[in-house]
Amino acid sequence: MTTHQAQTAQPQFGDADPRIAYNRVFFAILRIHRTLMPQIEKALREIGVPDPIWYEILLATEEAGEDGVQMQVLQRRLFVPQYALSRHVARIEKAGLIRRAAAGGAGRGQILYIAEPGRGLHARIWQIYVERIQSALAPALTTDEAYDLVRTLNRLYR
Repeated sequence: MTTHQAQTAQPQFGDADPRIAYNRVFFAILRIHRTLMPQIEKALREIGVPDPIWYEILLATEEAGEDGVQMQVLQRRLFVPQYALSRHVARIEKAGLIRRAAAGGAGRGQILYIAEPGRGLHARIWQIYVERIQSALAPALTTDEAYDLVRTLNRLYR
């Protein structure tokens, strides 16, 4: 048993087995995602951003500065399969927001750089996230509860 696993607790919510709590967490997270994402996606499309992952790609690319960000590094950071990341990057590049170049060396790696039209776009996207997420979660959680929850959720991915 790891340090984060509780001793066997009493079942709640009418569950026969208290381990069902883990399943409840997973499906609660999915429902929250399915509730919020359509609103966020609609608002992003209104500013010309067809996919929410563009935010993370643009942010990482701009944060990398003049050195750019390697696709492999970005793939690990975002937990996105290579084929999906390549597809998103191609669309963002076609929109003129980033550019890519072959990385030096023996591999076939690529480096992404922010293009001038993409500079600062992540800040506009971020405002949409802030507004939608805060309006949905603030009525249900105090800021202390939100910080406690994020600490717990951060333990769930590696």
